[in-house]
Amino acid sequence: MTKEHTSKRIEGLDFARALAMFGMFIVNFGVITGADGNGPTWLIWVQSLFQGRASAIFVILAGIGIALMTAKARATESPLLIQQNRKILWKRSLFLFVLGMILYAVGWSGDILHYYGVYMLIASFFIVASSKTIILLTSVLLMLAQTLQVIFNYMVGWNPQQFLLEYLDFWTVEGFLRNLFFNGYHPVLPWICFFLVGLVLGRLDLTNDSVRKRLLVAGLSITVLTEVMSKVLMNVTTKSVLDADSAWFLFETGPIPPNVLYIVSNTATALIVIVGSIYTAEKFAENGLIRAIIHTGQLTLTHYVSHVFIGIGVLMVLNRLEHQTIAFSLLFSCLFFVGSMLFSVLWRRKFNRGPMELIMRKVTK
Repeated sequence: MTKEHTSKRIEGLDFARALAMFGMFIVNFGVITGADGNGPTWLIWVQSLFQGRASAIFVILAGIGIALMTAKARATESPLLIQQNRKILWKRSLFLFVLGMILYAVGWSGDILHYYGVYMLIASFFIVASSKTIILLTSVLLMLAQTLQVIFNYMVGWNPQQFLLEYLDFWTVEGFLRNLFFNGYHPVLPWICFFLVGLVLGRLDLTNDSVRKRLLVAGLSITVLTEVMSKVLMNVTTKSVLDADSAWFLFETGPIPPNVLYIVSNTATALIVIVGSIYTAEKFAENGLIRAIIHTGQLTLTHYVSHVFIGIGVLMVLNRLEHQTIAFSLLFSCLFFVGSMLFSVLWRRKFNRGPMELIMRKVTK
């Protein structure tokens, strides 16, 4: 199960990447339009399914991609190739960090790219480390993050009237580092754990049916176990030890705060989505819709940037940036994703990579 797979591109990963991007559209446009909680219960539930999970899948897939990219360096143990890979990763991490900061500066406070750049920088030092070492590091960082969440005030820095919308001292050194490592949207502690898990998963032979079945069973089992454990712990502790807010803080599996159960549950969910996507892409490889989704997953950096500039731009023109319903935000997300698919299909007829992907390759080669 630990044998590395280094052959042709696994299109199921692109399919999963597109699904994760769609989920991010649903979450982000819901925040942008002020639609969270404004709708019938079933739609609120549908939207909640993607909160924290879509981004987690996206980050795990990034780790898998880095593992596949650096597979030859690990196999040959060539110091020159290892250093070349690291330099490429350092350049890309800087590119993504700067791009993310630009998006934040123009008003997108929910940016993930600048965090993503830091995850990549850290992960670059572990591309040839053993899987056991990476798993141990992941466990240590996860427990450290949980400890910090208990010791320090997780709400500090956020505007209490606009929690998760305005970080008051982001542009100060202290505030920026706190946001980056501790309590931003996707803080390094513990979100780097998703990336590191991806590094390990990318070393497995994901074309092997036995490996995929084990991952799928593990994903399903751990998801059920952690979700049940979450409910039981909240129920039991509120009756004897903790108040409701404290129990929710420690044992809820939502993304705020990203506690241990959140990381474990969402990692398991990601396994289900990724394995399911690989099966789907293989079984329906020639289906036009599946091909379109795969192409969309190959242009996710382009679509992420476009959803900030074009998506928010359209909402501004329509005067739909606040007090909207979940139904509207979901409809807009679906339409924007369909538009992204159409663009991807047309673009891929002439180019192998998306506009932003081409720019990144050119700048970081």
